[in-house]
Amino acid sequence: MRAGLIVALWAVAAVLIMSIVALPISLQAHLVAGLTVVACMIIIKFMRAQGIWRLIALALGTAIVLRYVFWRTTSTIPPITEVASFIPGFLLYLAEMYSVMMLFLSLFVVSSPLPSRKAPQIDPQNLPTVDIFVPSYNEGSDLLATTLAAAKAMTYPADKMTVWLLDDGGTDEKCNSSNTAAAQQARERRAELQAMCASLDVKYLTRARNVHAKAGNLNNGLENSTADLVAVFDADHAPARSFLTETVGYFTKDKSLFLVQTPHFFINPDPLERNLGTFQTMPSENEMFYGVIQRGLDKWDAAFFCGSAAVLRREALQETNGFSGVSITEDCETALELHSRGWTSVYVDKPLIAGLQPDSFASFIGQRSRWAQGMMQILRYKFPPLKRGLKISQRLCYMSSSMFWLFPFSRFCFLVSPLCYLFFSLEIFTASGGEFFAYTFTYMMVNFMMQNYLYGRYRWPWISDLYEYIQTIYLLPAVLSVIANPSKPTFKVTAKNESMEESRVSELGTPYFIIFGILILGVIATGIRVWAEPYKADLTLVTGAWNVLNLIIAGCALGVVSERATRRQSHRVRVERPCRFIMGDEIIDAVLKDVSVGGGRLHVPPSAEPRLKKGTAGTLEFQPFANLPVQHLPVEIRKVGMDDKGLLLGCRFLIEKAEHRRMIADLVFANADQWSNFQKNRHHDIGVLRGTLWFFMVAFYQTGRGLSYFLGLQRIGSSSPPAPSVASAAK
Repeated sequence: MRAGLIVALWAVAAVLIMSIVALPISLQAHLVAGLTVVACMIIIKFMRAQGIWRLIALALGTAIVLRYVFWRTTSTIPPITEVASFIPGFLLYLAEMYSVMMLFLSLFVVSSPLPSRKAPQIDPQNLPTVDIFVPSYNEGSDLLATTLAAAKAMTYPADKMTVWLLDDGGTDEKCNSSNTAAAQQARERRAELQAMCASLDVKYLTRARNVHAKAGNLNNGLENSTADLVAVFDADHAPARSFLTETVGYFTKDKSLFLVQTPHFFINPDPLERNLGTFQTMPSENEMFYGVIQRGLDKWDAAFFCGSAAVLRREALQETNGFSGVSITEDCETALELHSRGWTSVYVDKPLIAGLQPDSFASFIGQRSRWAQGMMQILRYKFPPLKRGLKISQRLCYMSSSMFWLFPFSRFCFLVSPLCYLFFSLEIFTASGGEFFAYTFTYMMVNFMMQNYLYGRYRWPWISDLYEYIQTIYLLPAVLSVIANPSKPTFKVTAKNESMEESRVSELGTPYFIIFGILILGVIATGIRVWAEPYKADLTLVTGAWNVLNLIIAGCALGVVSERATRRQSHRVRVERPCRFIMGDEIIDAVLKDVSVGGGRLHVPPSAEPRLKKGTAGTLEFQPFANLPVQHLPVEIRKVGMDDKGLLLGCRFLIEKAEHRRMIADLVFANADQWSNFQKNRHHDIGVLRGTLWFFMVAFYQTGRGLSYFLGLQRIGSSSPPAPSVASAAK
């Protein structure tokens, strides 16, 4: 009875909304209605109202969006007889309708995401066996040793857990290559990694040929192992000790469960965060996906495998003959196949691994191109909306996940459309300046408010626009190529742990400066058209304002492609671990303040200053989280400084044996709580207005920095302060 009443109420609300959408009202009345809705949404947001009030706010916003769609569809598309205007005008209309569709799919997915789960208790008498797979292709032994040591240290009975290094860089095919140098390199790699695995007590496995890329490598691991569950970690994804205790319990509670996925947390900034200086203060791009979208997908049993930081059931994988390898995004494809067969998934909203993001802009674009092309392959080959076996809700979720990667088409249309009018007088919008302003302004305001409702603590205003813009230039041809030939893309490993020796413009940066120059010409064209055609000034000014918004985003992108120098190859993590620094017979109490896989920073009393100098060797003693055979790590002092509380020692770890790798993994990766705490410090909603002011300040600064790099004034650009703070934007 209650369910039927709720459905009836929603049906009545839908009818009322549709009536409002089609109601013929004056332009002034629409503007007042739109601003009233925005005001209501702001009040509800200010009151921090949740539950039904949150849904009411989103419903009000939906009404304004639908009214905009009705107006665009019935009143603004150029006549088909005017071909020169109709074609770009209709393409712009399609781009806007795509954006609206993705907004509504987002509303369906994340309007009420699941809260964080609590891990089920594990029965010590009924523990499943687990194989831990670490697939590798060209990663160095130091990186692999850290990940393997962290995996080996996970809290789980040793007789129930086996760690495997799946090496695709030392296959028989590579070792017997006709290229003598490449073959020698592959044989040396195989020998080196075999010795490393033996020292860490993990299993080394390679195969005959490199077929089906990562999916083929994982399937080779399945063929040579027998455990009930399979945990997968990328080569640069080191797990915390609690990873298995936080995930395995779900499989004992639900026999139909094929996947437990956890977030990907990164200890280093991506190129945008690094070059804009926002890593410590602004939520990362991936946090919107792992913090909101995956929880929303989880509600509809559509959380999917993300290639790493996950546990899967072997029995389920056997149904599909292992990991799917038709597309180059084997993770999502595998989840889609298993969901369609009735298997279920769970998403655990707690970072339990720490990984590395691409450091250079070129590597970042390469990674995103692979994701985009892989999702387009899934769309072409599997077409989730019509995939047999999926529930309607799952179809919509996979539709949202795959069709998102069509954004380069809409972003390109939004970029060039105002220029079509300013440069060529093509009337792609048959509306007056007043109509354009009233409908578009209210639509944009409502859209921003709805996005803020959905993602406020995880994505700040305009940041999604910036991320989409910097990817569009290279993803557009990549997506077009896979649409034309879906079998063309091949799996390419993303480079990690790169070093940027000097400040420079990225090798992919030139098109961004060209586009910025064209948009500047658009500003000049706006002024010329207002002077030459004053009777069209309203439409010209509105279109010019649109072009200026594009210019602001494009200017900020100049800072993204202007790479800041960074010579540190290992990334530091803040910790607070008591320890002792030992030199011969002398023991000095200290505190570890931050640490990386290469070294750490110690805080010691000032009384020790005369004895602690650069080049001094010693031993670091601390209490590890795991039960390790040794608790002493040899170090060398590389830097001596001072603050108001004592001496600061920059130390380099001297790795002499495998146990030292385990100690470093314990220092850096064992404690999962530090990742959650770091994220919480960045999860705050700065609001639409303050976020917009902050973004415009950042864009202004980054435009100047980017131009200074382009003109060869890198020293000026690299010595400038980081992006303006949120606090300064509020003043």
